[in-house]
Amino acid sequence: MQPLYDLNAPKKAANLSLNSDLLAKSRALNINLSATLEEALKQRLAATEADKWADENRAAINAYNAFVEKNGCFGDEFREF
Repeated sequence: MQPLYDLNAPKKAANLSLNSDLLAKSRALNINLSATLEEALKQRLAATEADKWADENRAAINAYNAFVEKNGCFGDEFREF
């Protein structure tokens, strides 16, 4: 499986605008803003890519589900659960 992004890419500074109270409370708790944002962006990217994949493959997924509905799942006769 291909990685979502280049894990070895260099860091790049970015200017952000945040709610000032959220920022103050995060800093008071010594929350690493860069690491937190990277993790949040990674999760968002993964979710977006998963949604994109599902949309691109919706026809095949629906066809497979219809086949299973009509014919059952391969190997059903051997299942013991």
